[in-house]
Amino acid sequence: MQPGSAFEPPTNPYRIPGRQFEQPTMPPGPSGPPPRPPRRSWILPVVAVAVVVLIAGGAGAYLVYGKVSRSTPSTGTKPVKPPASATAAALDVCSMLPKSEAERLVPEATVAKGSRDSDYTLNFTCNWVNRRISFGEYWRSREVDVRVEQHRGDGAKTGRTMAQNSYDIDYGSGKYAETAKPTPKKGEKEYISPIKDVPGIGDAAYAQYTWRRSGKLLWYSFGEAHARVDDMTIKVKYQADQQRKDAQILSNATTQSVTEDNAIREASGVLGHIAKGIAAWKAQHPNVLAQPDQTAVTTTPKPEATPSPTVLAVFPAACQGVTELATRLVPSPTPRARGTEAGGDAQTECRWLNVDIPVGDDVKRIRSALITTHRFTNRAGVEDAPAARAFYTGQRGSRGTTAGSSMGGITWSKLSEVKGLGEAAFSQYAQLMHGDTYAATGTVLLRQGATVIVVDYSGAERPKDEPANSPKVKLMADKEARDGALSLAKTYLAELARKPIGS
Repeated sequence: MQPGSAFEPPTNPYRIPGRQFEQPTMPPGPSGPPPRPPRRSWILPVVAVAVVVLIAGGAGAYLVYGKVSRSTPSTGTKPVKPPASATAAALDVCSMLPKSEAERLVPEATVAKGSRDSDYTLNFTCNWVNRRISFGEYWRSREVDVRVEQHRGDGAKTGRTMAQNSYDIDYGSGKYAETAKPTPKKGEKEYISPIKDVPGIGDAAYAQYTWRRSGKLLWYSFGEAHARVDDMTIKVKYQADQQRKDAQILSNATTQSVTEDNAIREASGVLGHIAKGIAAWKAQHPNVLAQPDQTAVTTTPKPEATPSPTVLAVFPAACQGVTELATRLVPSPTPRARGTEAGGDAQTECRWLNVDIPVGDDVKRIRSALITTHRFTNRAGVEDAPAARAFYTGQRGSRGTTAGSSMGGITWSKLSEVKGLGEAAFSQYAQLMHGDTYAATGTVLLRQGATVIVVDYSGAERPKDEPANSPKVKLMADKEARDGALSLAKTYLAELARKPIGS
């Protein structure tokens, strides 16, 4: 991605035109910097997330970047914890961010709430995360992380003093990071912005931006905001990025990450909500410590129900137009047509199938032709070409993640461009040898206007007395499978232009 690439956060009323996501200018660091104090630790949500993304067909990996918590220098003895009667109800950090704001920042988020009691602080956290948000031709990633610490007194030092000391240490570390430039490894770049004091939040508040790129895998940025409210300190992190759906897996190609202005604004906005909630809690519970419940709670959004297809009473006209060709590819087929409505995606499926085609006296042949049509419309019922492009891009990206590989008894070929078919098209060959299913499929996927068409031509053959998963099964060859799918796609596209579905 070149500097200046941009994208707009969802429903963002404060968008700065032309300055949404861009690569910051790296200010030169001083020569020979002094030894650097302990810096933030790197935490990679790696292998498990990467595998999930790999299988799901998305592309995007990034680090969650946070500071190692530091304790304020103490008297050397652990503070005496007050009796239970001196404690109040637990803090609910998650409830302090309005639901509408949380949904704007992290749509359809998984929310994790936690609290614990440590020697010097009572800790309350909330995390909103969604790393796979579909937005047109992009997959977006969003995360908001909030940590509130209530500080105990230590000897003659009050909790307020301890909180002020902790805030000052964080502030000093941030000021040092403005100019301290460690020697980067090859392929690494990092920029940490000057601290920006944020007035009107708590007793004191500031924000800072970090941008980092590492090799060909990682490219991310985030805003971090800190505040103090009496004996409590607040830390907020806002991270956002996006990547094209057809981007290469495990690569930062086409990645765009949040700009400095947006990151600091959003992190500071969340900080303001949390500080206001803390102040209200303090007013209701003066001079007491909060009570952690020691229980972590995670809530996930309910998945949308998958609509059930309905058998169509009449075979679509465009499908009837390819029946002659389909019958040559699938002799004596059993035809079937189904329809499904999924939001703005009206799907029509036409299939020709024969699982028992006699070939001589000893061989049993299976052939199947399947054409699935996706017609996209917006809420007004008008054809939606951008939605079709987004779907096509997502399909290409999903299939591209497994192209040229094998997994779980399935082998996929690389994707091949198909020229002169619709506005964009590609083909792929796959072999499936898993469970009771042994077959090979040639697929052609094309886009034309607000329509995406997926054509699958599949087949296998085996001795009559052998089971469907016999090692003697002979799968349809690549050329036969893809040639059949391509001929169906060309004929169907021509028929669809003359006899549109639904007309």
